[in-house]
This record gives sequence, structure tokens and C-alpha cells, in this order.
Amino acid sequence: MKKFTALAASLAIIGTLGATPAQAQQKFVTIGTGGVTGVYYAAGGAICRLMNKDRAKHGIRCSVESTGGSVYNVNTIKGGELDFGVSQSDVQFNAVKGLNQFKDAPMSDLRAVFALHPEPLTIASRKEANVAKFEDFKGKRFNIGVPGSGQRATMEVLLPAINMKNADFSLVSELKPDEHGAALCDNKIDGFAFVVGHPAANIQDVTTTCGAKLVNVTGAGVDKLIATYPYYAKATIPGGMYANNPNDTTTFGVVASIVSSAKVSDEVVYTLVKSVFENFDEFKKLHPAFGNLDPKTMIKDGLSAPLHNGAVKYYKEKGWM
Repeated sequence: MKKFTALAASLAIIGTLGATPAQAQQKFVTIGTGGVTGVYYAAGGAICRLMNKDRAKHGIRCSVESTGGSVYNVNTIKGGELDFGVSQSDVQFNAVKGLNQFKDAPMSDLRAVFALHPEPLTIASRKEANVAKFEDFKGKRFNIGVPGSGQRATMEVLLPAINMKNADFSLVSELKPDEHGAALCDNKIDGFAFVVGHPAANIQDVTTTCGAKLVNVTGAGVDKLIATYPYYAKATIPGGMYANNPNDTTTFGVVASIVSSAKVSDEVVYTLVKSVFENFDEFKKLHPAFGNLDPKTMIKDGLSAPLHNGAVKYYKEKGWM
């Protein structure tokens, strides 16, 4: 037994000596995303896929974690449990400024890495609910999203702006994105909010399975929100993108972006950024929502936090800054 143990130890030492520097010093990073049916999860998976292609060279292994969404990701990055996360531009802004859900715990060292896709506030309703505009949900059952999610944060801003509150609904649910579709089609709720890039499988499912209708979110209250907050903009979901919804849907929304912390090393952030942009054509093909992305806008649009130094290093090398 002693001889076997000694032999095993010797082989382990030889194996370590024979390893490449990257293998010997392998690092692990995790990207917080959202529900497994949403674009956040797909985005995190796409980034990790490209990063892991060259992990033998740079020694960093990337993994994805399904989470509660934007607010959760920012808080967990702050706590040091995540290295990166996907976050809406409004949540990012609030975290840096110490507003709304971050008023008691601002995150001054939150850093932007790059922007992703536009994310319209998407409201889906049961076709039998006869909802033409958001205010028609008064007295009906509505899912506002789980605490810590981007849609929940957006709903908390929208409702007061249009003179509504949770008490106006007959039922308020807090279902996850991978739960609200089944609840809608099973007649457990009349509508749900989802902040998501399009096309989204989550929306495709309900429009195809039970003929769900997309609802316009417009009016003076929405116009005031857009004028007041720089991270909001009008958005249109094209008609015909989803079954049973031939007309354009007018709403407003934010931009999804990858964020990190100033505490995450420049080397790690630089490597992630390089992995995406050096394989950009492949990245755009990994999800339909990425098809129209442009690097020049991704390094400025929707970035409410300062850029991470590791990202800046790459962008300057490319001549983009």
C-alpha cells in the first residue's frame, strides 16, 4: 500500500510538472443569467462556449448559472459569488447610483463589460382575457415576476407611472419565467410581464400553444418614464414574429448587458471580451436576438456603469476607443 501511495504521488507530481501553465493555474469564472428559457441564459451559454474553446491557452474555465435575473446578479456579484452577470440597463443604473432596490446598498464598484440586445417590456395575455392595453388588466390575475428579476424592477416603476398598483389586480403572482407560460395557458393567470430580447422561446411557446396576445404598453405615463430615465427607450416587437400576433406591439424597454466588478481581474475580463469579439460572427449565430449586434454600439449603449479596465484594454487595442 505504501509503495502504491508513493507511486501515485510521484505520478501526480510528474503530471503537474508536465502540465501547461494554463492547466496548472486554471481559474474558474461563473456568469449569472436568468431563467433557463430566457435569452440571458442563452447569452451566458454563448459567452462561456466561446471562452472555453481556448481554455487550454488562457487557463480560464467558464460556467453558467441560472438565477433570478438582473437584481440578483448584481447583488451576487457584489457579494463575490459571481464574476459576471447579465443585467438590464436600468438595474445597472440604480445599482451604481444607489436608487430604488439599491438605495440601502449601492454598488460603486459595479463595472460594465459590453451591451447585448434590446429588451422590450413584453406583456402577454390570455386571448380570452380581452386585454387591448395594459390598464385592462385591472381586476385580473397578473404575474409581476420574482423579486430580484428585471421584469419585477420594471413593473415597480411602470405601475406608479400609469396610476396603478398591485392592489388593482385580483391576484398578483411571483412566478419564474419558466413557470409563467404554463400558468397562462392553464388559466391560472391572465397575463405576465417579461423583459426579454426577441425572438424569445418563452414568448413563442405561449403564442403558439394557447394563442396568447401581446399587449401594447403606451400612454402619457410611459412617455414620461422614457423622458425621465435615460436607460429607457420606445421599442417595437414586429408583427408576425409570433403566431397569432400579426400586428406590431408598441412598448418600451431597456438594454441587456454583461456586468462585473472592479474586483474581478483585468486579465479575466479581457479574456472574456476577447473570446466574444474574436469569434463575433459565431457569437451572433448562437441566438437570433444577437443577429443585429454591432461591436461599436455594444461598448456604449445601455452601459450605466463605468467600463471595466480589462474591457477598455481590448477596445483600445481594436481602435474602438
